Amino acid sequence: MPFRRIAVGAAVTVLSAVAAAPAQAHAPADPPYIPPPGRITVDVVGVNGSGCPQGTATVAAASDNTAFTVTYSNYLAQTGAGSGGTDFRKNCQLALRIHVPQGFTYAIARADYRGFAHLQRGAYGQERANYYFQGNAQTARTTHQFNGPFTDNWQASDQTEYADLVWAPCGEERNLNVNTELRVYGGTSSPQALSFMSMDSTDGSVSTVYHFEWKECPAG
Repeated sequence: MPFRRIAVGAAVTVLSAVAAAPAQAHAPADPPYIPPPGRITVDVVGVNGSGCPQGTATVAAASDNTAFTVTYSNYLAQTGAGSGGTDFRKNCQLALRIHVPQGFTYAIARADYRGFAHLQRGAYGQERANYYFQGNAQTARTTHQFNGPFTDNWQASDQTEYADLVWAPCGEERNLNVNTELRVYGGTSSPQALSFMSMDSTDGSVSTVYHFEWKECPAG
């Protein structure tokens, strides 16, 4: 599934990362569908990774069926003073079972990632992500890079064109596997200078948001 980078940065600070292409409205081949009636639910059936120790990742579906959020409370990669040898890389793999109303299927149209970073001059951080349905090949992993000096909130979004969406199989329940990763490299900064990048929230205000696209399944 090809992704198009549509936003990388913070409201105040200008990043020296690769420029992002502006988002464009998709032109669906089929009529767009509003979210289905009823209420979807999202169950976490598997958690694995150094960025989401047991009990530190929560998932919630939006009440209007347009999206679901993942909130982390201990997702931080760092390098420099006080860091361990593997602290520069943290990852999280979630297996989610999404229950949808009968007769509908969904795809992930956009994912918005947010967090906070403190990067020394010469250091840089990366956010990587992909997601795929159980039994399907993994999608390409996208990478967003943020270069120091940088101390601010960061945001990155991945969007898939309508024609390239991968839909959940109709009439089947398959896990949606969501993989994320943070990496921080010291680069040319001092080895004793601390740099870090987080995707966590202590108060629930910072979440990763996955936006649904919906359509009806064929009759029968």
